[in-house]
Amino acid sequence: MPRTSPVTSRRAVLGGMAAAALTVAAAGTASAGTGAAHNRTKGWPAEFPLPNGFFPESIAIGRKPYAYTGSLSTGAIYRADLRTGKGKVIYPGEVGTVALGMQLDHDGLLYYAAGGGTARVLDTSTGKLVNSFELAPAKGHMINDAILLGDRVWFTDWSDAALYGVPRGHRGRVRRLPLSGDWVQVPDVLNANGIVSAPDGRGVIVVSSQPGKLYHIDLSTGYATKITLKGADDVVNGDGLLRVGCRLYVVQNRKNLVSVFDLDMRARKATLCRTITDPRFDVPTAVARFDNRLYLVNARFNTAPTQDTTYNAVSVRL
Repeated sequence: MPRTSPVTSRRAVLGGMAAAALTVAAAGTASAGTGAAHNRTKGWPAEFPLPNGFFPESIAIGRKPYAYTGSLSTGAIYRADLRTGKGKVIYPGEVGTVALGMQLDHDGLLYYAAGGGTARVLDTSTGKLVNSFELAPAKGHMINDAILLGDRVWFTDWSDAALYGVPRGHRGRVRRLPLSGDWVQVPDVLNANGIVSAPDGRGVIVVSSQPGKLYHIDLSTGYATKITLKGADDVVNGDGLLRVGCRLYVVQNRKNLVSVFDLDMRARKATLCRTITDPRFDVPTAVARFDNRLYLVNARFNTAPTQDTTYNAVSVRL
């Protein structure tokens, strides 16, 4: 059974994951943070820099105008003020660890995939880790992306046909949910990646990156139903996901675009309504929303990362 462990006794995240990420397609993250007042972002910067060498992969935004992004180099967490574009590292991370898909809860707890079979929880008000979950063995697993839904945070694993439900807060047991039905686990490629809640609030939508398929997953059974695409053959390189009502945004990292689909209420059909491209995209891997903007981090997987490599996050209109 998966178990939780305090930070003081957590095992180290599998070393070398940051290096491995260079040789495979980007891991997925999706945050669905929302703002309240429309047009509140008028006059705000259209992009913001990240520290040189940061190597970002994920982004999360909550109710306040702050973006959180994680590093593939060190597992550090950076917070940026969307109003000014300025920010700072709030958690320095550790060499050999990563910070992948993340979600910010209303209480300020940041849940994120930390490589291998590990998920972590960071208190953003203090910059301290408050919990670590050993969801699966490090070997043969890569916990990847997350979504808040009900009393749990659900994580994908690109190397295994299962989801993991972590209790929100500090108590409760982790639930492992094997995937069945239409789900196809393809060997030696990135499978389950970005994840969002379904319109009905009872299931989730997951993108399988290399086959380029979308699935609706019933959280009571793990049964996966392939979503029929209209207007697109696939969503290959699908990474971060964001849902706003019945509209689904799919970041296709190495294609440097976001495909936008209209879902039916049961999330069994997805009709392509438009694509978003921008010359500032440089292998975007994750997307989050604030007010009428989408914010995406550029992982720049086509550029060899060094301590001097520049990185940023850019915004486009919703």
